[in-house]
Amino acid sequence: MPTFITEINDLATRNLDDDTIRVFVGTDRSQMLAVNVLEYSIKRHTDAKVEVFGMLDLPVPAPLDPRNGQRTGFSFSRFTIPALNGYKGKAIYMDADMIVMKDIQGLWNIPFDGAKIIVQQEVKHTEVTTAKEGAPAARKKQCAVMLIDCAACDWKVEEIVLGMDERKYDYDQLMSEFCILEESEVKYGVPFEWNSLEHWDANTCLLHYTDVYTQPWTYSGHPLGYIWFNEVNRMIAEGRLAMSQIKKEVDMSYFRPSLIADLKYLNKIPAFARKLWYSYHKANDKRLGYVAHKDVYEAKRLRTKAIKEYEAKLAAEKAA
Repeated sequence: MPTFITEINDLATRNLDDDTIRVFVGTDRSQMLAVNVLEYSIKRHTDAKVEVFGMLDLPVPAPLDPRNGQRTGFSFSRFTIPALNGYKGKAIYMDADMIVMKDIQGLWNIPFDGAKIIVQQEVKHTEVTTAKEGAPAARKKQCAVMLIDCAACDWKVEEIVLGMDERKYDYDQLMSEFCILEESEVKYGVPFEWNSLEHWDANTCLLHYTDVYTQPWTYSGHPLGYIWFNEVNRMIAEGRLAMSQIKKEVDMSYFRPSLIADLKYLNKIPAFARKLWYSYHKANDKRLGYVAHKDVYEAKRLRTKAIKEYEAKLAAEKAA
């Protein structure tokens, strides 16, 4: 079976023409197959030349203060994109937990108007999407979809992390306020439809399964999971993905055991019976010992432990 993830080790030395849409995807090992689905969905909806690069296990330094540490295994990966792209042209950053429903040229062609990055500020449909299981209390502006002018951003991730070590800014100022750029260098021009948080309608261009707890590949019962399943089943029908590859992810506990049944049979289950279907599979996944995002939550636990130890050390030094 062909793989859809392009190796990025030699990316900076490659000569990509200006017509190539370059998409860099932040991911960890548990979501690599989800990146394949994202790439397929992008290419299925466009006739443009597109190359997708899964950014996995990049050598990104860790801040000295664990409170400034990455919230995911790839939070800081977006800052490596200009270097990976040879400080030339432009690029798109996306998270792995997405699928694209419209021609990506609609995102790619948003003008920078003198800015260095374009991100999203507008958030819609929060009353409905925050009511679903596993949702946060509120939704904030996002940098999960970014357009980056790689020629204008001379970022070096080591220097950016060093800025936190030197207390010039903290994690939230870096990731939410884009403090390494001037206000005029940030354009809030990515429309909600190109980062539609847990919402789908006829205008949706990119569906973002942003709530980690309920992502369709790890949770039985996501109300919009069928959209992702449809994409996967298209890949299988076209020979772009084999059920054995999905089974491998299940065997490694990255995907839930009930996912294969959903892919095969969910569209045949009548609406009135789906609640029972989901309940059965949630219970069965638990019986089989499946723990969603086990590595992610373990990393979060270790980060919390490191922060407590660090703050205790600071308190002891202050008291001495």
